[in-house]
Amino acid sequence: MLYTEQQVRGFHQHRFAFLVVDQSGHVLTLTLNRPEKKNAMNAVLTRELAFALEYAHHQSDVRVVVVDARGDVFCAGADLKAFAGESPASDSTVPVPVEPIRLGDVLAGLHKPSIAKVHAPVYAGGFLLVGGCTHVIASENATFSLPEVRRGIFPFQVLATLMRLMPARLALDLCLRARTLSASEAQRIGLATTVVPASHLEAEVRSLVGELLQGSPTAIQMGLRAYQEMQRLPADQQHAYLQGMLQEALKTEDAAEGIAAFAQKRPPEWKG
Repeated sequence: MLYTEQQVRGFHQHRFAFLVVDQSGHVLTLTLNRPEKKNAMNAVLTRELAFALEYAHHQSDVRVVVVDARGDVFCAGADLKAFAGESPASDSTVPVPVEPIRLGDVLAGLHKPSIAKVHAPVYAGGFLLVGGCTHVIASENATFSLPEVRRGIFPFQVLATLMRLMPARLALDLCLRARTLSASEAQRIGLATTVVPASHLEAEVRSLVGELLQGSPTAIQMGLRAYQEMQRLPADQQHAYLQGMLQEALKTEDAAEGIAAFAQKRPPEWKG
């Protein structure tokens, strides 16, 4: 982890320069707020996102994370001017981690449902946010493109994210041809979960959040942790590992509550 539980304890006392943070009930909404720069990821915004996601990981009261954005582009990827050494002034008080930030790893380590609410085009490194979330709700107006090879670079980290979502040849094709996908094409290849008219985007995200909150937070976190671990385990060890996880899950308070609620025909009251 980039930040310890102690480091994120004062999360709401920090100032964020390029990220709008809103926590309502069990939902943490993170809104990219560099619309004049098409929400391109500079060092400050990247750090603020990582800090917020680590907070969500450590904070048991947060059960779902929504990633939103302001402006006419969801995310343009990395800020190339920042790569060239231009550093924007900011009053962000988010601490700098001791290790380099890799957003793909941070999202993988969240172990909680995360929803990308995509209203507009996604480019380049913006795929790390979209691909790293457990769900992507996209407007029909959204498009998806990896233009790096036309800028003399390659979407290296994005490729790793894509290969978890789709066949290798599809992932390579997106990286090599730099073509633009419509929202419906993104859904067909597994990049988007659901595509809706722009006017329905907010309601669709709210509906999905409601469904996710009905599940046991303990079971969901354990399941997402198991999913990540499965990427590293050889095939002949996977079933033994998953059997062990099931035995561990059965010992939790949420499992006892879920079984009791089912038997008593009442809604469960999750402890998380």
